[in-house]
Amino acid sequence: MPLETTQHAHGNNPDHADHADHASQVLPPLSQRESERLVQLALSTTAGLGLALTYQGGSTLVAADPSDNQVLGLSNLARVLAGHPESFWPDLVTEHFTDLLDKLDKGSAPLPDDPRRELVQRLVPRVSLPPDWSIDRPEFVPGLLSVPATAADGIITMYLKASDLGISWDQAEAYGLANLRRLTDHVEFFDHDEFRLAAITGSPFAASRALVLDTVLRESLQVEHAPHGVLAAVPARDALILHVIKDLSVIPALGLMLNVAGRCYSHDPGPLSPEVYLVTPDLDWLPATTVLPDHTPLRMSPVLESLTKQLADHELKKDAPSNKCVNDPEV
Repeated sequence: MPLETTQHAHGNNPDHADHADHASQVLPPLSQRESERLVQLALSTTAGLGLALTYQGGSTLVAADPSDNQVLGLSNLARVLAGHPESFWPDLVTEHFTDLLDKLDKGSAPLPDDPRRELVQRLVPRVSLPPDWSIDRPEFVPGLLSVPATAADGIITMYLKASDLGISWDQAEAYGLANLRRLTDHVEFFDHDEFRLAAITGSPFAASRALVLDTVLRESLQVEHAPHGVLAAVPARDALILHVIKDLSVIPALGLMLNVAGRCYSHDPGPLSPEVYLVTPDLDWLPATTVLPDHTPLRMSPVLESLTKQLADHELKKDAPSNKCVNDPEV
């Protein structure tokens, strides 16, 4: 899995030691027992690699020396281990930390020589970024920000101060979006009885392609125009799930997408959002569901419910017999 670094940030993990509840902390999707085993493996492995770290809760290992700001996250590693038998865990943990430390020993990634060509815009959870930086940044969808980044040798570096690159924030974003549009998608289509889903995967920028959804629809899905909009989900950094709305099959498509997005968000590295969104023909991202105050199951959001009524009316009109009179010939 790619290593992520953030220039001018202390780390990419939202959980810090001051939120500690020690070994009782569960690292999703692992159980408490599995989480405790991961922590033990991580501490013994990093100690063997010469690091003096401690676990104080949350989802990170921190330096035993308070003056050392070193922080190593465990949340993505937990998601990787969840897919393997526990007998494989020691080797996987050793491989993970050996690779991680090898990359860290090389130092921070250099600033890009040519931001115009190298920056790629990326979706990032707000909670993974320093609050003093992200507090005034507009969100793409609730909880997710768009940040310029570079990718080289398996390392993804995000830049939170465009001035370090010698450009303005608007320029950095423009360059990042332009280069994001140039990426090529790996698309898989999943056909069900009534509807089709498209899954864009295989890249740490797959979910970020939501930022240029018009390009994705046109070039990867061969859809020039979606008159009723699209259902979209960005559950994890390497997954963008789409359904082009054509008729009332949007209802079962929504149900499946909620299930897939929820599982992907809970289990895959780099979680972003478990939500499913209704993207209008004008590319406005709106909630596809709403939560009722009495905690009953999710229901369609008012805007999607209104759309389904329009689709139902259209179906009724299409199937209704013609009102035009036809005179039968006399026998």
